[in-house]
Amino acid sequence: MATAMTPEPLTPLSRWYLYAIHGYFCEVMFTAAWEFVVNCNWKFPGVTSVWALFIYGTCILIVERMYLHLRDRCNVLLRCFIYTLWTYMWEFGTGLLLRQFNACPWDYSQFKYNFMGLITAEYALPWFCASLIVERLVIRNTLRLRFDEWAEPGQVVGGGSGERGGGRGRGAREVATNANGYVKVD
Repeated sequence: MATAMTPEPLTPLSRWYLYAIHGYFCEVMFTAAWEFVVNCNWKFPGVTSVWALFIYGTCILIVERMYLHLRDRCNVLLRCFIYTLWTYMWEFGTGLLLRQFNACPWDYSQFKYNFMGLITAEYALPWFCASLIVERLVIRNTLRLRFDEWAEPGQVVGGGSGERGGGRGRGAREVATNANGYVKVD
């Protein structure tokens, strides 16, 4: 007889992976959109570097820790301002390190308000907006995901009664969690 086990939150490594993939995807989409706006290139060639996986995954995992620490202490606009400052520091630090090995994939030297070609003030608004999206959509939803090692793919786990496979909960509302981490609240 199988015992009902509570699904566990994702591990830091699992969350890092999701954040890395998110950042990687956004980088490709941003560079494709930039290429279209600047050069009217209908091919939308998006580019990035394999370093972006480490850079975004680690940066967003640290922003997650900031979010958990600051969410009850200051409003979302101040938090996003702090995240933006952190992003600039992280981008500068990782860029400086990668430059030592001739591996830095970005160069902002052509921008008017750049510093050492590693960061540019022109990206302040996009970084601020990205930090808002990261907090509100990516981090908050990633923290809600759960891993149930005993669930079969597609199996529904009933909430409230502690039974697997469809027992009705006794609470005010029933929560059913699909094995892939999707949470449905009725």
